Amino acid sequence: MDFITWIIDFILHIDQHLVEIINAFGIWTYIILFLIVFIETGLVVFPFLPGDSLLFAAGALAVLDGSILHIVPLIIVLWLAAVLGDTVNYHIGKKIGTSIPEDSWFGKIINREKMEKAEAFFNKHGGKTIFIARFMPFIRTFAPFVAGASRMNYRYFLTYNVLGATIWVLLCTLAGYFFGNIPIVKDNFSVVVLGIIFVSLIPMIVSVIKSKRTKKSELE
Repeated sequence: MDFITWIIDFILHIDQHLVEIINAFGIWTYIILFLIVFIETGLVVFPFLPGDSLLFAAGALAVLDGSILHIVPLIIVLWLAAVLGDTVNYHIGKKIGTSIPEDSWFGKIINREKMEKAEAFFNKHGGKTIFIARFMPFIRTFAPFVAGASRMNYRYFLTYNVLGATIWVLLCTLAGYFFGNIPIVKDNFSVVVLGIIFVSLIPMIVSVIKSKRTKKSELE
């Protein structure tokens, strides 16, 4: 099984894999969950790691009798990982964002012109950009890096980083805790995960549609 196939399988059957992790590592599962969320939000080269679905699955497992996971420490660990991940990503972006060669694959994504546009966007819309990005796969990983690289005001960034992490972790984890073990959800977990991913992509889809409509209006 190659790496991409493994990632897809891990995301779609994340409940089963978490059970395997819990059985193998016991209390250290908290550290593993922390690292997954921290890396997904903190290192811009790992946007494909699970986010929403991981939180949902962890919350669902926390409600089971005898589970090593408990909802309060789970929320605290995931919240810390989310806040620290975005914070590290911001500072990495601020440190190296402008020094990335523009002809590199990553430089093409965040070149100087795009940095300036991002900075203008952040200045106009403030920290809500960071808040909204929490609920968008891939964008969640890139947003804090670009915020740092474009020199977004750190006070605004930190405020919405904490607010976004709080709502994101509480919403996804408690949704799993209260609904993850309902028979129809438990028996169709892969479908639920796909549904979570689709719902998470809605803000990005809406943004793309609005952008295309704006460009079309400008051309007309």
